Amino acid sequence: MANIKLFESKKIRSVWNEQEQKWYFSVADVVEALTDSADVKQYLKKLRQRDKPLNSNWGTICTPLEMIAADGKKRKVQAAKVEGLLRIIQSIPSPKAEPFKIWLARVGQERLEEIENPEIASQRMREIYKAKGYSDEWIEKRMRGIAVRDELTDEWKKRGVKEKIEFAILTSEISKATFGLTPSEYKVVKSLPGRGENLRDHMTDLELIFTMLGEASTTEIARKNDTKGFEENKTAAKKGGKIAGDAREALEKETGKKVVSKENYLQLGEKKKRRLK
Repeated sequence: MANIKLFESKKIRSVWNEQEQKWYFSVADVVEALTDSADVKQYLKKLRQRDKPLNSNWGTICTPLEMIAADGKKRKVQAAKVEGLLRIIQSIPSPKAEPFKIWLARVGQERLEEIENPEIASQRMREIYKAKGYSDEWIEKRMRGIAVRDELTDEWKKRGVKEKIEFAILTSEISKATFGLTPSEYKVVKSLPGRGENLRDHMTDLELIFTMLGEASTTEIARKNDTKGFEENKTAAKKGGKIAGDAREALEKETGKKVVSKENYLQLGEKKKRRLK
């Protein structure tokens, strides 16, 4: 998603960071949307003068990135990730910023509740998927898949695998061995926009099951072999994925149907598609 939902009535420029797998948004566009300021640069200057902690952390919160200007040319602008934008919004004394501040307070409260009682987080996630049009059957598999994934990433952390880049490479190895596709190639098959769309949220029951099998197998192999570091865990990822890949191929041979599906739930929800089958 190339925009923030709360800003849908205003154009907010954004750029996708492939390495971080995160969106960066134009700070000036957000501030203009919330203040209607005629001179955003001056507004930001005064904002930073008033809020010393914000000013001292400005270099961490904001990053100069190229975005398309009104004249169609690319120019560097101050950009920030969602968490950085929310920090800036906290300092804006404007009525338009109040809904964001109220929302932040509510999210903060919910997060504290979830830390205290993890079951609340699980229940809220189920409610979100239901609201998006997923069936109870699919949600159960998705939730189980999340638990399996968490167990795997926890294991990787213990074994010296670096988060983000190395996690992504190992995940890709499992996917290639399981389905013959990397996650980015899989998104192309499913005609997903790529940025902001979670591949697993568009998987069928069987796709979720084989994804779980590949990741659960990788976890068990890593434990059995007491793998250390990236290279050893990469070998485990390939082996775990192959177990799921072999099972997928056996099922395809038996049924004559491919497991990998072009189906996605962008236009028609999972629950409705399930009823049509």
